[in-house]
Amino acid sequence: MSIIRPTRREVLAMAAAAPALTLPTLTRAQTLGAPSGGNPQHFAFTIGEARLTVVSDGRLELSATDLGVNADADQVKAFLESYFLSPVTNYSHANHLVIEIGDHKVLVDVGSGNRFLPTAGELMGNLETAGIDPGTITHVVITHAHPDHIWGIRDDFDEAILPQAQYFVSTAEHDFWLQDGLAASMPADMQQFAVGAANSLRVDGADWTLLNDEDEVVPGVRVINTPGHTPGHVSVVVESGGQQLIALGDSMTHAYMNFAQPEWYNNFDMDGETTVSTRKRLLDMAATDRMAVLGYHFPFPGVGHVRKEGSTYQFVPALWQWG
Repeated sequence: MSIIRPTRREVLAMAAAAPALTLPTLTRAQTLGAPSGGNPQHFAFTIGEARLTVVSDGRLELSATDLGVNADADQVKAFLESYFLSPVTNYSHANHLVIEIGDHKVLVDVGSGNRFLPTAGELMGNLETAGIDPGTITHVVITHAHPDHIWGIRDDFDEAILPQAQYFVSTAEHDFWLQDGLAASMPADMQQFAVGAANSLRVDGADWTLLNDEDEVVPGVRVINTPGHTPGHVSVVVESGGQQLIALGDSMTHAYMNFAQPEWYNNFDMDGETTVSTRKRLLDMAATDRMAVLGYHFPFPGVGHVRKEGSTYQFVPALWQWG
């Protein structure tokens, strides 16, 4: 088993330097600047009878050297530049899914809150901007317990920020992060991740329902095991009217590299080899069954389809439609 550990020191260093990391300084890739007034941070669509809304938690700006760590560094750099992306900064979005199906309103992951990077933690405000009262969320599903997916579960009083909701996480993910002595057994740069995950899973006001492969959250919404990025990572499948969408979580984190180079894995994939195996299975399933996908870190809104091209794949962004 190949264990790839995220470098906490690099994450904190990138966070501290975030204001200075501006993509327009690049000389080899033309990038578009942000507007002064900001952009809309929600996007709604339907599959069957289900109404889906993608709501942003902001963005992450981390080192691009964390990408494709099992590949030649010059090849990774050339790949990024060929897609007009920075070989220095990995600028990724944080796309949450709200599923309104039947009488239920399901939120996938709760974001960073104010405990991770200063560029994220915008989910609750953006839910309200999208016309979704956070108090009406009935179910919360956690794909995995990394900071940008679960650290937003607690308010400033260390209580569940959505106390009215039912909370769901996979059995394997829950048991991994809550095992005795985990933080102490990890390298120093991983200990804060382990402590943060445990604190989030033990938050007051959240009673967890533990899920296994193919378990249903509500009718039309189920989880599938997609391990590798973390031991108990799950993806969320929405099905209605004969149509399906997979919310990928971090089973795939890059809308170009993971498709064109599916065998490359990243520094934050805890088990690189399993990540690749899981990714190939998901890509084949989505392409064969023509399932829509949502990538948590894909360019907003992150919704599209998977097109097979020989032994590789292509992410095809969904066509926006106006009502």
